[in-house]
Amino acid sequence: MINVSKNWNENQKNLAVCLTNQNTFTKGIALLLEMHSLLHDKKVYAGKIDTYYDKLWENMNDETCRIISKKETSILWNIWHITRIEDIVCGILIGNRETVFNDEIRKKLNIKIKDTGNAMSHSEMETFNKEINIGELKAYRLKTGKSVKKIIESLKYTDIKRKVSKEQLEKIKQNGGVTNNEKSIWLLDFWRRKNILGLIMMPVTRHQIVHLNDCFRIKKKYNDCCVQDKGQVR
Repeated sequence: MINVSKNWNENQKNLAVCLTNQNTFTKGIALLLEMHSLLHDKKVYAGKIDTYYDKLWENMNDETCRIISKKETSILWNIWHITRIEDIVCGILIGNRETVFNDEIRKKLNIKIKDTGNAMSHSEMETFNKEINIGELKAYRLKTGKSVKKIIESLKYTDIKRKVSKEQLEKIKQNGGVTNNEKSIWLLDFWRRKNILGLIMMPVTRHQIVHLNDCFRIKKKYNDCCVQDKGQVR
């Protein structure tokens, strides 16, 4: 199993230092792009070497993606969760633009939700895992990665301390990114307290690597096991 937390933590520290100093800001953006590239399909950065994300899908059984036990989330839920949050945070709060996600993509994904999945019940997650189109989820993440790459490349040093606006947070609600459920709506308060640097540190970088590590753990646990009941395990 790949575990990148140790190396990632060091990069996180360097990233914060570089981005908060005008003299090292360009270096910080380069590091951010390098870290971001590892979280996505190598196609996002036209790379030739497999990323952490590519390694996750290597020799992955479709059944493994859909597995959900009573105590765990699923790989598909994790990928949806980090992608939707990255799309919301980078699109609306950092880039001040529209998200990649829209009703057309939702229909292709074959899902009912628009939010990040934070408030999803176990039964709702079971349905989500059975119905979501894996290929379209990968396509949505690819589009999001490419969009975020452009947003990162457009950042200026003067953006780093910028706070998010009430209008942007309201747009997330209108966009369907959060629901009124207390397990979902708290995200707005979390993001409200962040400046752009804070959003880059969490959730754009650290949040994603944590969930990818969870995906590797689930894959290791179940990929070579006998899968029962169409994506559920006892």
